[in-house]
Amino acid sequence: MRGYTYRAEPGLNVARARGIELPISPKKTYEVLNAIRGLPVDRARTVLEDAIEMRHAIPFRRYNQETAHHTGTGPGRYAIKVAKNVLAVLDNARENAEYDGLDADRLFVKIAASARGQIRRGSMPRAHGRATQWNEQTTNIEIVLAERKEAP
Repeated sequence: MRGYTYRAEPGLNVARARGIELPISPKKTYEVLNAIRGLPVDRARTVLEDAIEMRHAIPFRRYNQETAHHTGTGPGRYAIKVAKNVLAVLDNARENAEYDGLDADRLFVKIAASARGQIRRGSMPRAHGRATQWNEQTTNIEIVLAERKEAP
């Protein structure tokens, strides 16, 4: 994913931020971004902070095989590592919006997209000079904030 996948619409003020090659699960990132898409920025921050503090689980709709059910969400998880990374990108997008002069109270998450990043090689030392190899997933995140239009 090079550059932003979102192309600006004429007459719409947006602020963008990306997280590149983050060492987080692409599947969990997909679910976390689905949970915050379309929400006002303050509500999205609350959802992510609740997941980090393990107060409220992120609902898992697609990748929920053998996932425990939680009160009020159904199948879901506390994706703490993913929520911390998404919160950092969301805060960056909000700061970009304030820098561009957008009204922070009217911002909402217009686009929340993820894509698989490069696969990194990892290894763990073992006994007798051996090592166990594995592939480490990375994820690219893109968040676009826009101002809600006033109702006529």
